[in-house]
Amino acid sequence: MPEPGPHQLLIRVHAAGMNRGELLALHRRGPGTIVPLGMEAAGEVVRTGADTAPFQAGERVMGRCAAAYSEYALMDARDAMTIPESLSWTQAASLPIATMVVYDMLVGQGHLAAHEWLLVTGISSGVGVTALQLAKALDARVIGTSGSARKLRALTRQGLDVGLHTREPDFHEAVMEATQGHGANLAVNTVGGTVFSECVRSLALEGRLALVGYLDGSQESPLDLGALHARRLTVFGVSSKQLTPEQRHRLVQGVVRDVRPLWADGRLVPLIDRTFAWNELPQAVAYLESDEQLGKVVISVG
Repeated sequence: MPEPGPHQLLIRVHAAGMNRGELLALHRRGPGTIVPLGMEAAGEVVRTGADTAPFQAGERVMGRCAAAYSEYALMDARDAMTIPESLSWTQAASLPIATMVVYDMLVGQGHLAAHEWLLVTGISSGVGVTALQLAKALDARVIGTSGSARKLRALTRQGLDVGLHTREPDFHEAVMEATQGHGANLAVNTVGGTVFSECVRSLALEGRLALVGYLDGSQESPLDLGALHARRLTVFGVSSKQLTPEQRHRLVQGVVRDVRPLWADGRLVPLIDRTFAWNELPQAVAYLESDEQLGKVVISVG
C-alpha cells in the first residue's frame, strides 16, 4: 500500500478506465518490459496528504491516476474530482481522461459554439464518443467518420447528425455537402497523419483543427500553407504530457465547473461498452485492441 505525499490522495480503487494510448506506449517499449498500467480511476479516499484540502477520507473521487490497475493507488489531489451521486464507480472511472482531453479541445482551445459544425475522425473511440456527447450538450452539430457502419448507426442515438462510413481520407466532399459548402468550424483528428490533409481541406473559414491521436501510427503529413494562410486556419495539439500539475488543475476546475453539472443531472451519461473483472485484464486488453468497442472499456477492481 503506497504512502501519499503532500499533494496526494491514497484511494481504494473500485474501477479503472482503459485507454488505447497506454497500450500503444507499452508496445513501443517492446516485449518483456514490466510497466504499471492504468491512467484513470474511481475510488474511495483512504488517506490524504498534508496539502490536499478540501478532500477528506471517505469521499468518492475520480481522476488521472498512475498505476490505476491496483487495489490501492495514489492520485494527485489537483487531478481529483468528487463523483456525483448519480454515477456508478464504473461510469466514473470511464470519464477523467477522455473528458479532460475533450474539454481542452472543444472548449479550452477549440472554442466550439452553438450551431457550429464539429468533424470528428474516428468518432467511435472513447474520445470521439465523449466529443460527440459534449458537442451536443453545447448545441453544436456533429459529423463523424468511422470504419464501422454499425457503430455509426448506434451513435445516431447519441445525437450524431452525419455519419460517414470510411477510414480513408475521402470525406471532404461529404463534409462540404453536409455543411452546405461552409465546412467544419472545428475538426478533431483522432486518427493521425493519413487524414490530416483531408481535415484541413474540410475546414471552414477561420476553422480550427485539433490533433489528439495517431491510431494509424502516422505522425507525418504535408501541410497546405496556402489554405492555412488564406482561410485563417488554426492547428493545435491536445496533450497533457508536458503540463504542470497547476496547469492540469486549471483544466480540472473547468471540467468541474462546466461538465460535472451535466453528469450530475443526467444530461450527459457515459457510454460504457464493456466492463471486465480485475482478473480478466488480459482479455480486456485483447478486446480493446480488437477495435470492437463503442465507447469506453472499464476494469472493475473488486
